[in-house]
Amino acid sequence: MAESDNKGAFLTRRVVKCQASLLLSLAVLEELRITGLGVIEDTTLPLTSGMNVITGETGAGKTMVVTGLGLLFGGRADAGRVRAQPGRALVEGRLRLTGATATTVHTRIADAGGETDDDGAVLLSRTVTLEGRSRAHVGGRGMPVSMLGEVGEQVVAVHGQSDQLRLLRPAEQRAALDRFAGPEHEKLLAALRETYGQWRQVADDLADRRRNARERHQEADLLRLGLDEITRVDPQPGEDDELKAEAQRLEHAEGLRTAAQTAQQCVAGAGEPTDDTPDVTMLLGAARRALEAQAGVDRMLGDLAARLEEVATLVGDVGAELSAYLAALDADPARLETVYERRAALRALTRKYADDVDGVIAWADRARLRLSELDTSDELLDELERERERLAGEVAELAESLSAARREAAGRFAEQVSVELAGLAMPHARIEVTVLPRTAGRSEPTLRVNGAECGVGPDGADEVELRLLAHPGAPALPLQRGASGGELSRVMLAIEVVFAGSGGPPTLVFDEVDSGVGGQAAVEIGRRLARLARTHQVLVVTHLPQVAAFADRHLVVAKDTGGAVTTSGVRVVEDTERARELARMLAGLPDSDLGIAHAEELLAVAARERRS
Repeated sequence: MAESDNKGAFLTRRVVKCQASLLLSLAVLEELRITGLGVIEDTTLPLTSGMNVITGETGAGKTMVVTGLGLLFGGRADAGRVRAQPGRALVEGRLRLTGATATTVHTRIADAGGETDDDGAVLLSRTVTLEGRSRAHVGGRGMPVSMLGEVGEQVVAVHGQSDQLRLLRPAEQRAALDRFAGPEHEKLLAALRETYGQWRQVADDLADRRRNARERHQEADLLRLGLDEITRVDPQPGEDDELKAEAQRLEHAEGLRTAAQTAQQCVAGAGEPTDDTPDVTMLLGAARRALEAQAGVDRMLGDLAARLEEVATLVGDVGAELSAYLAALDADPARLETVYERRAALRALTRKYADDVDGVIAWADRARLRLSELDTSDELLDELERERERLAGEVAELAESLSAARREAAGRFAEQVSVELAGLAMPHARIEVTVLPRTAGRSEPTLRVNGAECGVGPDGADEVELRLLAHPGAPALPLQRGASGGELSRVMLAIEVVFAGSGGPPTLVFDEVDSGVGGQAAVEIGRRLARLARTHQVLVVTHLPQVAAFADRHLVVAKDTGGAVTTSGVRVVEDTERARELARMLAGLPDSDLGIAHAEELLAVAARERRS
């Protein structure tokens, strides 16, 4: 009952806080409620459409907010994060969708049986128990957790320090460039992947037919023997059941004849009817006439007389059918012998190939299909060889086109990221994106692409590497060798700012991507995040006051150690409270006049930047 009351209160708050200022053209996570997760006992985060900043002391539970977001959008559940009381973690969110994103998500939810509110909002929830059991609800309907993941892919992207590590992998760098290149590039990549799959399927089929020719011949011979035997018998669907029924009729023909004749005599009589041997028809006629004689006195007897007439008609029909049955009843011993022989032939098939005749027919169909797969004739091998070469040529052409598209996109991508780095207090740094042929000799196949033999995979024949020139005269080094932790954070943010201009999820979450950064660089990170917030909903978990100052809404996670169990909650800070929080972040002195003055100066600078 308490759970129901809490949910009701939560939904009421959702309605009250639904304001036009919260709307984006695409999507907004309006509110997030977390219960029983880590140090968070029960708290609600009211979120805005711009830049939301979450701060707090170390260990207060800021990470649990990001963990809750991950759960809400289909992330892996960790039962170790669930509080012992109440023994389950609950995360709820209200997501308001408009535009093309709304159409895609609403259609998917409706197909799965969920509902959206009239104003375009969708309610999401995820529950995880101490035992690790997980349940999800989308649009008021229980759903697989994967549905939350599908919604999350459309509306939210979470970036943390693990994303920086992922960006160091060459495959991720290639994927980043492909994402930046745009929809036409993605169509080209999809065409390559489809053609590549067809090419490898034909090549593997051809190799298998050649490598296992002897085994294929042996299997084919066995299948042909079986098909020949079945073809000679030529079983028909349901024939075994029909023959069984016919055999029973022939075996018991005399008993069936006696029963039918007795029934016919009782129903319709035998020859001329007499008073001594009345049949059913005579008795029904006499009963009907007796009732009709008094029908003028009582209408009920007339109704009964009419029903007796119907019964007499039905009895007449039964008598006629019995006559037809007797005429068709066959006691031919020769026919019975033929049925026995046919059933024996069918049983010989069912002992070898299936439980019944229909199964035998199905086995024959499968055998014919398998024979076509086992074909190792020279004609078929030559045909497969030609098809393999044709598809290989198409893959090579598509790979060349994809390489050219990547090189073109690499220049634009590097230039735009470098511009962003200049604004992130790295004015002399540049990003280079190199697109090189993939080295041949790996486990993957090779083709001649752009005039050279190189390895080819479903994503093409290229290796993509992001390199950083930290300052003029410095060598261009791969990110994993040329970037410090702070520099890598800024490179990641610069890439995300560039991505934001080319689409992607409308809600962006940054979990301490500013780690290892300070001073002017921190101010620039805050400025860039504020710029992203003009077109996206941005949620930032940060320890930097320079970043927090740019927030449209500032949320503080505070820890309460007054009780027997440590808990945390989240509150919105504004005006003087916000200045005190920034002062705490600056120097650990929330009540310092100097610290508060510095914080107010930061807020004023950020406000001017947001208005510009």
